[in-house]
Amino acid sequence: MNRSHILASLLAFFIKNPKVFFVALLLGGLTYSYEIFIARDTMVFQGVPKALEHSMATYTRILRNQAYMVGYSDFKGNPLWIVYKLTPPPQNAQHLKRPDGFGVDWRNLGLITPSDYTNSGYDRGHMAPNHAIALLYGKEAQQETFLMTNITPQKPSLNQKLWQHLEAIELETFAPKFKELWVYTGPLFDAKTVRLKSSHWVEIPDAFYKIYIGITHNGEIRTLAFIIPQNAKSHERLEKYVVSIDDVEYSSGFDFLHQLDDDLEERLESTIELQNWF
Repeated sequence: MNRSHILASLLAFFIKNPKVFFVALLLGGLTYSYEIFIARDTMVFQGVPKALEHSMATYTRILRNQAYMVGYSDFKGNPLWIVYKLTPPPQNAQHLKRPDGFGVDWRNLGLITPSDYTNSGYDRGHMAPNHAIALLYGKEAQQETFLMTNITPQKPSLNQKLWQHLEAIELETFAPKFKELWVYTGPLFDAKTVRLKSSHWVEIPDAFYKIYIGITHNGEIRTLAFIIPQNAKSHERLEKYVVSIDDVEYSSGFDFLHQLDDDLEERLESTIELQNWF
């Protein structure tokens, strides 16, 4: 049965059963309200990222998972922002085996599959990290990091070296310094659109960003941000790529931390301070 036949059958069913339609409508409204006004706010720090200018380049659909949330672009075939929270890893945390493969996200309508990256010359780069999510949130949450809506094209020399190094530092060095550590991450694109040779759905990023918001036990807020290009060398120091959050906002087109007091937001987003991190 094709899609048009399925839609016609559903329409006929609801016409014959209007009470079922109104119950479904009510449940859908309640679910949507819970998602918009309650659930999403628990998975971000000071507001869901919002586009500075509305355009196809910054249009996203929000996909919520157990341990991370995604602002996904169907236009680019990439997550444009992902947010997750880290805490100091427990001493007796179980190290889980890496899943065997990547999975299609049904919410993406199956547009992006693991095979889109096959023979492309690019790795399937995680934005929400497999290891940290597995360690802190468990196996089911770990498996969700292998959904293709969490994946973006990364050169192997970046994904397997400097980016992996940064993911290790955020868990092992940054997170233990704070009560909780919020992480925003995603790809950055320049004006020229280049897509994978193996898939016209997936655009290739030019760089990637990370924003760290550390909350101390005293309630103080510390911030750190990076922009790392695709061609970054594996031996380079991470400090070379430290930027302000303002720089990330300008390059990404998104406003982060917008629910903070304006003066505090301006100070945190314009400041570059390394002494509390490394």
